[in-house]
Amino acid sequence: MKKLTTALAIAIALTGCQATQRQNATTGENETNSTTKGALIGAITGIAAGLATGDDAKERRNRALIGAAGGAAIGGGVGYYFDQQEAALRKELLDSGVQVQRVGENQLLLRMENGIGFQTNSYQLDSSIHNTLRGVARILVEYPDTSLVIDGHTDSTGSDTTNQILSERRAESVRSYLVSQGVAAGRAVARGNGERYPICTNETSAGRACNRRVEIQILPLK
Repeated sequence: MKKLTTALAIAIALTGCQATQRQNATTGENETNSTTKGALIGAITGIAAGLATGDDAKERRNRALIGAAGGAAIGGGVGYYFDQQEAALRKELLDSGVQVQRVGENQLLLRMENGIGFQTNSYQLDSSIHNTLRGVARILVEYPDTSLVIDGHTDSTGSDTTNQILSERRAESVRSYLVSQGVAAGRAVARGNGERYPICTNETSAGRACNRRVEIQILPLK
């Protein structure tokens, strides 16, 4: 208990008494941003390692301080990177029709909903989406330490085989365009999911339009 109390006290001192806040884009509520959360987790991890070593209480405290500082820098760095990338993408994609969502602490999701970017039953990118994807590519090039998983989805209209092929080709069309705009090919993979993962009902035309989408997951490099 004494070690835990010491760890928490050091973590709070190193990361600041008041956590940095950001507004959740979906709920509008304030939440602790990834930089602060990552720094706290990293600091506590470093403290725990420091307190577990050393020959006496003084040496353990010194090692805990060193571990906390290093852990906070590492943990906060990843969160800060994603906070900055998220802000840049939100600014770039304002009013574009492409949603930017934060998924967990170190993942972003770009969602091209309602069939945006494609004509019906086509996997050729519509010219109307080119400017938007150029903007996405520009931000991705500025933040190269992430990997991309590009997922294509369809509604339930048509056969399973047709939908699977269409979703694969649409995902690959987006990937190829991003690569043509300077995104490193090795960072991005394209996948087709057919109609398997609906996010809206397929019983209405509006729901089917919602399910026709391409999503770009932005993840830390492994």
